[in-house]
Amino acid sequence: MYYAIISEDVEDSLHKRKSVRAKHLTRLNNLADQDRLLIAGPHPAVDSDDPGDAGFSGSLIVAEFDSLEQAQAWANADPYVGAGVYKEVSVKPFKKVLP
Repeated sequence: MYYAIISEDVEDSLHKRKSVRAKHLTRLNNLADQDRLLIAGPHPAVDSDDPGDAGFSGSLIVAEFDSLEQAQAWANADPYVGAGVYKEVSVKPFKKVLP
């Protein structure tokens, strides 16, 4: 089943994001290589594809896991969590309807 991992950044998270971004992307690429990643990306803090110094306000990942517990454990192990990028992370079951 798919699970949505919805994260909200702390204030001024850009420097923290940059410090562990490569590790964060490696984990996402691993999911993609296993055909388990539906979508992933950050929420720009301003209405722009390239928010510059404004940074990001959070992230969304939708990926396939065997259980809610497995998805939560994966989310908890994210390098962004360890680096203090996120102030809140929620994991919810996700049912893909379209397309």
